[in-house]
Amino acid sequence: MSTAWLEKTHSPLLDKAYEVALKAHEGERRMNGDPYIVHPLAVAEAVQSWGLDEDSVAAALLHDVVEDSSITIEDIRKEFGDEIAFLVQGLTKLQNIAIPKNQDAENLRKFIIAFSEDLRVLIIKLADRLHNMRTLQFLPEERQKPFALETAEIYAPLAYRLGMQKLSGELEDLAFPYIHPEEYRWLVHEVKDTYEERQEYVRKVLPLIEKTLASHHIKPIAIDARAKRYFSLYKKLLRHNMNLNEIHDLVALRIIVKTVEECYAVLGVIHAMWPPMTGRFKDYIARPKPNGYRSLHTTVFCIDNKILEVQIKTKEMHDENELGIAAHWAYEQVKSSNKTRSGWKGVKNKKELMWVQQLQNWQKKFASQEEFLNAVKVDFFKDRIFVFTPHNDVIDLPAGSTPVDFAYRIHSQIGDSCVGARVNGKITPLDYELKSGDVVEIVTQKGKKPTEGWLRFVKTSEARKKVKSAINENERKLIGKAAPKAVEFKVVNADRPGFLKDITEIFANSKINITFLTSETDHRSAFSTVILRCPTLPQGKLETLVVKLKKISGSKEVSYKFLR
Repeated sequence: MSTAWLEKTHSPLLDKAYEVALKAHEGERRMNGDPYIVHPLAVAEAVQSWGLDEDSVAAALLHDVVEDSSITIEDIRKEFGDEIAFLVQGLTKLQNIAIPKNQDAENLRKFIIAFSEDLRVLIIKLADRLHNMRTLQFLPEERQKPFALETAEIYAPLAYRLGMQKLSGELEDLAFPYIHPEEYRWLVHEVKDTYEERQEYVRKVLPLIEKTLASHHIKPIAIDARAKRYFSLYKKLLRHNMNLNEIHDLVALRIIVKTVEECYAVLGVIHAMWPPMTGRFKDYIARPKPNGYRSLHTTVFCIDNKILEVQIKTKEMHDENELGIAAHWAYEQVKSSNKTRSGWKGVKNKKELMWVQQLQNWQKKFASQEEFLNAVKVDFFKDRIFVFTPHNDVIDLPAGSTPVDFAYRIHSQIGDSCVGARVNGKITPLDYELKSGDVVEIVTQKGKKPTEGWLRFVKTSEARKKVKSAINENERKLIGKAAPKAVEFKVVNADRPGFLKDITEIFANSKINITFLTSETDHRSAFSTVILRCPTLPQGKLETLVVKLKKISGSKEVSYKFLR
């Protein structure tokens, strides 16, 4: 147990917090046999290394004392003041966010409320989770996988959202062996030689780059090789049929320089040395990611025509990418506000942290806890893509999102009236899967309304809820004009023996009477069109019927309308 970092701070406040924590946890042991005080010390050391203020470090030292001893929040308030008491109270309320089996979304709601009031609560909680993950092997086996799963699905994405790239990657890597043990062992075995081979290749490239940059009077602060993290590599391999040869950034070259101007100068030198790969250049300096990440990324055909990814950034960008804009903000905000908490709204990079307010408002809309938890895990904590509006604004969406998800993220009215999309200047279908870097323009039409078909491909819960709402509203308006007397179906199918029998059997098995039926065959196209009617059906039964009709062999089109 080392207190060297604490001694170097020469802080009476932190010394006092340490003494209180030491006494409160006296006699307690962690599962690995260490004195319990080792844990709050490790959490506080991480918080201090990320640049947070003294109050945050003190709260980290004290974060378990209320739960584990007779000390109360009022005791903390009397000894340390309102600010530290607020942080400790926020952390004390946050028990494990139990994701598997019992789906306890209420704790997640409390978590969101706590960190939306002050991001330092979240950052301290992330430090707490980091140390617990580093000692996860000492937990009982039955608790290891749920704890690791929670880390990968909630905490790592939150760290990423805060711009804390290094922490997010470490949390995922720590969770990987517990979530996918067999895949982890396979990957470590398969990638070992490839990593070494590519790192050796980059080492050969380094002297040539240094010499060429020097000839252009550019002296980098650092040039090094960055190996892709295991869990990140595994997720990428899943998208490339587990083919390592398809992963071009397994080992990337990182060049750190003094100024933004030098970033672009280095880019020019690199592209003059080796031809860039088409479509692989990303300018995250001109267009930062929503979490604040800035850098230039390019992929080139290097020596021996081998593919190499190069990342170019300033020292400031590198530090922000490692520590996160939230940590920098917390320190500056508290320092300048004379210890007056003003929540996350004081951050100068407010645009990058709008998701905090969005998440706080959005979580109030779900009555069902299970629906809320599942939606949060997809819409906020899943793999992200970054696409652009025609005005260069960055829109952050879950991977797999479509132009309809994009349209609803911009505004409900744009989503409702969406009739098409241009992606990178080309007309695309509404179910097109967007990719990072796409520029998306939505085509709208006045009076247009969403269709049920959109529910088959929209990704975000936000879009799904708004599509359903618009459909229900449209149906209420129609019903208000005149109650439907019947439903008319149009079924287009490949003309074949037994086709009509398949349709009528579906209605018979569903106990629905057919009141009218006509059939017509177009021999040129070899398709038959069947028009049939039945009494009005409840929406759920109607949707089930449509699905069954679409599953008929040779089905081309199934549609319906209400008759009044």
